[in-house]
Amino acid sequence: MGAYCNEEFSLSPVYSSISSQDIRLSKHVHDNVHGNIYLDPLCLKFVDTEQFQRLRDLKQLGMANMVFPGAVHSRFEHSLGVYKLAGEAVQKLKTYQGLELGIDHFDIQTVKLAGLLHDVGHGPFSHLFEREFLPKVLNGAKWSHEQMSAKIVDNIVDEHHIEIDSDMVKRVKEMILASSEFSQPKEMVGKCFLYDIVANGRNGIDVDKFDYIVRDCRACGLGCNFQFQRLMETMRVLGGEICYRAKDYLTVYKLFCTRADLYRTVYTHPKVKAIELMVADALFKANDYLEISSYIEDPSQYWKLDDTILKTIETVVDQQLKEAKELILRIRRRNLYQFCNEYAVPKDKIEHFKDVTAQDIVCSQKNGVLLKEEDIAVSNVRIDLTRGRLNPLESINFFKDYENEEKFPIPDEHISHLLPSFYQDMIVRVYSKKPELVGAVSEAFENFQLRTYGIKAQIHATPEKKKRRL
Repeated sequence: MGAYCNEEFSLSPVYSSISSQDIRLSKHVHDNVHGNIYLDPLCLKFVDTEQFQRLRDLKQLGMANMVFPGAVHSRFEHSLGVYKLAGEAVQKLKTYQGLELGIDHFDIQTVKLAGLLHDVGHGPFSHLFEREFLPKVLNGAKWSHEQMSAKIVDNIVDEHHIEIDSDMVKRVKEMILASSEFSQPKEMVGKCFLYDIVANGRNGIDVDKFDYIVRDCRACGLGCNFQFQRLMETMRVLGGEICYRAKDYLTVYKLFCTRADLYRTVYTHPKVKAIELMVADALFKANDYLEISSYIEDPSQYWKLDDTILKTIETVVDQQLKEAKELILRIRRRNLYQFCNEYAVPKDKIEHFKDVTAQDIVCSQKNGVLLKEEDIAVSNVRIDLTRGRLNPLESINFFKDYENEEKFPIPDEHISHLLPSFYQDMIVRVYSKKPELVGAVSEAFENFQLRTYGIKAQIHATPEKKKRRL
């Protein structure tokens, strides 16, 4: 990510969502995905805070760089990318339908701020903190990075005395929460499409995905044939929601398929998950001493928590951190939890599937080595196209052409027969925390599969023939 450019400044290319006069008051960074990103004065006030700068120390893909060495990009880069795309999206809608939609400067600024700040509440190591570590210490209590992002927005405004319309702050927080718990307020019925731009809880098409899909593919050295620009250029608001040309349905489908491929090949790569499970265990073992989970209760302290927590554990001299240190040292020396096997849950069983636990595996052992729950790690991997077992295209409305005001979904029977008829995978992976127990854990896992489904998975790697891989 480039640094701010003060002296070496150019008015070309002009960032379309702000005027030439505004650009002279802005600063810009040069991004390796989107090129020049111009930061307007209000957004810059948020960027130049310790709360936002913290995102430089949060890797976008958690521990994936241990398998894909190029995946060292940060939440900082991603947030600036979403800021730019959010501004471009709302500006294009204003350009093409401005009089009809009533989009004004307030709306544009709000959407851009929501894009900038949507991930400011993420914890260390991306989703690992929220999905793997916190469930171990919160005893069922609910916590989400979206909720923390909303709290940090208030904290930044208050602590840095940023002059901003209180209604804009309210709308920014609502847009950040739009993908999870929030529904559009009644007073925004006429402009509810604005809530679909950054974090779209309606159908999953948003500029957050546009940025991270392209950025993650690039960082991991993977090809990406999804062209978000085509959707940005042709989208249209009909009946209060953003719709897309029917002829572009395959482009929309590629968005979800590329995301699913990233989940399968990068985000849930067996080695990546093994390392994440080890980091989660290390954080859990260090939690009593470092009180890591206490940071989530206070947004004014939360900004101090980032990926450097591992180095803190490694360098603090205290016997209470001994087990946590040992786990991190194992990661450094590539002595990882050993992948034993995996199986894909039969599609007719997915609807009623319950997460497999280490206790399930322990209870399935027969003879031989006596296994304990603490010897086993289980990863329940869900990969879908954003709508579980359902076709994502059925939640998206399309239009035939720009002369036609009718919007409609595309049902399964009208979709290419080359596309899948089932849209979700559920994969159970089991790891042995101790190398000498791989055989016993593998056998117990096979017994569990036989008892549960009457079949056992194909052996992916046996203890005898297993080769060490990056």
